[in-house]
Amino acid sequence: MLRVDKINVFYGDLQALWDVSFNVEKDEIVAIVGSNGAGKTTTLRAISGLLRPKTGSIQFLGESLGKIPPHRIVELGVAHIPEGRRLFPLYSVIENLKMGAYTRGLIEKKDETLEWVFELFPILKERRNQAAGTLSGGEQQMLAIGRGLMSRPKLLMLDEPSLGLAPRLVLTVFDLIRRINEEGITVLLVEQNVRHALQLADRAYVLETGRSVLEGKGDELMDNEHVKKAYLGI
Repeated sequence: MLRVDKINVFYGDLQALWDVSFNVEKDEIVAIVGSNGAGKTTTLRAISGLLRPKTGSIQFLGESLGKIPPHRIVELGVAHIPEGRRLFPLYSVIENLKMGAYTRGLIEKKDETLEWVFELFPILKERRNQAAGTLSGGEQQMLAIGRGLMSRPKLLMLDEPSLGLAPRLVLTVFDLIRRINEEGITVLLVEQNVRHALQLADRAYVLETGRSVLEGKGDELMDNEHVKKAYLGI
């Protein structure tokens, strides 16, 4: 579904990614893990078209994303849930959700899609007229994911969905990601919470200082000595 091949990405003169390569197959949950500053967010921004690799290529369903603007990448079926949620805090839950269905085909189906999102997140239905900024942290994260789902994506990319959440809510969010995947949506997950990410993922890649240093099945990486020492505290 997604193929990233040797991308080099810069912020001005500062290089953030060096020859990063990975792939995501349909129906998988793939995690990109690593510490803060490893290049995880930069990778998602490159896929979304918010940054352009200087060299290398990114293909989604066989189509090159190199010159496609971000809004067209969404229309192709890629939804990016950014770090920090980026909600419209003064707008209601339902207004935030409807902003995720802005293209012609999606607008026509927005009521049907909205009911689907409410089935996944019943709390959002209860809070539908409440201002997004007054929700709890966990509810805001659900709203951010729900807004992304309103675009009916084939690939859902999540950037640090557990950031700032209480441990109990972290488990809830990861359970929701699994349910979304079971609905037929492929997931690319970026996380600093390495343990939970590897437990959830079919496969994972470890980024360190902008380079991909390890890859494998989630359970295999859980047993990797470097991963245990550097990220799991074992």
